[in-house]
Amino acid sequence: MQSPPLQSSREVLVGDALTWLRDHPSHPGASFITSLPDHSEIARLSLSEWQAWFIEAAALVLNSTPDDGVAIFFQTDIKVDGTWIDKAFLCQLAAQKTGHALLWHKLACKAAPGNTTYARPGYSHLICFSKTIRAEIQKSSPDVLPETGDVTWAKGMGVEACREACRFILSHTQTRTVIDPFCGHGTALAVANSLGLDAIGVELGGSRADKARRLTLLPDGSLEFQASP
Repeated sequence: MQSPPLQSSREVLVGDALTWLRDHPSHPGASFITSLPDHSEIARLSLSEWQAWFIEAAALVLNSTPDDGVAIFFQTDIKVDGTWIDKAFLCQLAAQKTGHALLWHKLACKAAPGNTTYARPGYSHLICFSKTIRAEIQKSSPDVLPETGDVTWAKGMGVEACREACRFILSHTQTRTVIDPFCGHGTALAVANSLGLDAIGVELGGSRADKARRLTLLPDGSLEFQASP
């Protein structure tokens, strides 16, 4: 017999992530799981402007994370004019500015090892930072995830990557709310709820925010949008 679903809450707000973070600087009892927008999603910025924006946004997420919580970023590198833009490096530049330690850096495979990919890398970064939490060696988990898991769109966070992040929060912190200020379709929120964590998301687009309120993680690990009430 399957266990009854864990009871947890979800709130999805429509608004600009950085404005919301500046207006709500304190988040006791919360950790962050998020994926910052790609350069292609902020076309008004040049590449160098986007890199500066990315570092500022990551630093704001880190500064919004309570000292007893963690901030976990899911990011996929990009290739521009034959050059490689390493988003994990940008996150670490932000962490140096804010005084956060890197607890772990995992790779989640988007393509099977040994296969060549062209437009985008065959993996995504999953990286975790904190000011006071430290990873316990006896609770270690694999550094390479064989897959990111089900996604709702090509650039979305995968279920398995989100599950790995949520499990770390549960095993290493006392925080029991997950905040995703760039929540998109809400995969991090749905996975957090499935593990009994409360969730808060912020999304600029109203239609995406509506989807984030309705996204559900099914028992087989797939994602499904529930019908609107």
